[in-house]
Order: sequence, then structure tokens, then C-alpha cells
Amino acid sequence: MSHSDLADIQSLLRQHYSDVVLPLWLNAGFNPALGLPYEAVDDTSSRPLPVARYRAMACARQIFIYARAPQGQEHAGRLFDTLQRVFRNPAGGWFYSVDAAGQPLDDTQDLYTHAFIVLACAVYFERTRRSDAHKLLLATVRDIESRFRDAQGCYIAARAADGTLLRGREQNPVMHLTEAYLAAAALAEPAWFAQRLRELAQQVFDVYVDAGSHCILELARGEANNRIEPGHQFEWYALLASAPEVFAGLELAAVVPRAAAWAEARGVAAQTCGVSAALALDGSIIDDQQRIWAQTEYARYLALVASPQRLRQLQALRGRFLHAGGWHEVLGPEGEVLRRDMPGTTPYHLFTGYVSVD
Repeated sequence: MSHSDLADIQSLLRQHYSDVVLPLWLNAGFNPALGLPYEAVDDTSSRPLPVARYRAMACARQIFIYARAPQGQEHAGRLFDTLQRVFRNPAGGWFYSVDAAGQPLDDTQDLYTHAFIVLACAVYFERTRRSDAHKLLLATVRDIESRFRDAQGCYIAARAADGTLLRGREQNPVMHLTEAYLAAAALAEPAWFAQRLRELAQQVFDVYVDAGSHCILELARGEANNRIEPGHQFEWYALLASAPEVFAGLELAAVVPRAAAWAEARGVAAQTCGVSAALALDGSIIDDQQRIWAQTEYARYLALVASPQRLRQLQALRGRFLHAGGWHEVLGPEGEVLRRDMPGTTPYHLFTGYVSVD
């Protein structure tokens, strides 16, 4: 792998992100009347798809990308103001979604959503030092800690507005809560967040790690219809590698490198570098669709482990998934396009997967 070839492909990927992706969600992908990003646009025409809802999580992810964009501060500010105005629940916490007119639609208290709001507030405060972003970050953390625990102290995925449990233990919201708390720790109460992060990591090991593969399961160990998503093994590797001092000595830090290597060996196609969506616990592929977010997480993992496969994988990602108008969200194993939408949540994955990686 030559350094010049690697630099060339990185430059092409970042140029596509700057010249195609960011302008798309400033223009066709943005509803100026409501101040909200559309959920998705068509991947051929770039026109917004019919609106059924707007999600708080999608707005938060767009704050994340534009707060970090060189010329994105003004747009991030618009989105942040809308987030507070439209999605904050007066009873506490956040609405999951609003309808096409911007009125509350789903008042589910969703941990995944709350985690991304913490992340958005952290990044936006880091860039702007707006005091309301800092206050909202801390208020949302308080909401999380008071609303999203079960009787054993484990984080749960969702409650109804009245507190009724809707979904129990799921690793994906916990993973993004880890990401959010890592970002928050750099800005406020570092000792408190470090303690919470270590507790989170131990909980993940105790509840979700499969004894055979060392992989982090999607549901608690022993649950029916469980599965392993290779993309999430790569994502967990990156999270723990970003703060080794926080996770030092923990069992999760010891097993995650093994989990990522196991998932790479069984869940990545040798010819295309395509990452399969899901594996059974024995390593067999149970969902061979290839989602773009998993490819970007694989790209980040390869960079972190300095793999010689990195150049080939980035070239394949660009050649198979990106196009002049944006990207293909999901491909089949032979490269067939399985979805014709471009969700507004995906630019977050493009940024974390290869734009921000050296």
C-alpha cells in the first residue's frame, strides 16, 4: 500500500463529502419552513421523499456534521435552535419524532435518541461555547440517568411517556451512549463521566459479550433471535481505542480486538471488502445485505489497526457505494442496489468512518 495512493483515495472521499454530501443536506435535504432536515431524499433525483415524520435523532446527527464542517456553523445553529423548539418535551426528555407539520408525533422516550442529543450538544458546545448547549447536554444526561435504567441498574432502550417499559436491553443504544459520554467527558465533569463509562463498559461485557466469539451481541446474552453485527464490532473497537486511559484494565477492552478480528474473518467478503449486515452466533451469515454505515465503520477500524487492506477497502467503498449525486444506502452481495433512498442520518457515518480519520 503506497502512501500516495492512500492519500489520493482519502482526498477523493473527502472531496465527495464536501462537494456532494454537505451541500445536499443544506439544500434539497433541508426544509427551511420547519428548520429541519428531511428524513431522506431520492438517490437518483435528490428530491425529498414524502414526509411522514421528522426524528430528533436525525436532527441531532445533522448538528454533529455541520458543527464540524468548516463552513457549517450557521446551519448547525439553525438546527440546534429547531431541536430545542420542536423536540424538547415540556414534561422532560425528548420527543422521538414530530409529524410533517412539526407537531409532536411519537412521545416515546428513546435512549438512542437521547444519546445522540448529548453528542450533538457536546460537539456544538465545543465549537461555539453556547451556554444553552452546555445546559441542555447536562439536562439530557440527567434525563438519561433517571429514565433509562432497569431494576438491576442496566440501561434499557425505551420507555413510554408514562414510564412503561417498551424495549429492554439492547447494545446499540448503549454503544451510542458510550460515544456521547466520551464526547461529554471532554467538556464537563470528566471524573463523573469516566466512572459512568467504566460502568457502561463492564455492563456491556457482563450482559452482551458472547463467550464463544467474544463479540458484542445485539441483545442480551441468552435472548432469542440474537445476532452479531460486524459493523458494531468495528464501531466498538474505535470507541474504546479513542480513550484507552478510560477503559484500561477492563474485560471489554481485552475482548473487543478479538471480536473485531472474528467479525472481519467471517463477515467481510474477500472479493469486494463488503461487510455483511448480520451473522449468527456460529459465524454464518444470516443477512448478506451490505449497509453503507458498516463499510464506513470497517474503514475506521482498518485505519486504527494500520491494516494493509485499508487502501483496497476504501477504493471498493468509493467504487461500489458512492456516486456523483450521493451514495447507495444498501447493496446486495453482488453489488445490486437494494434501496433508493439516502437518509439524512448517513452523513454522520461518512464523517466518522473516513472524513475525520487521518
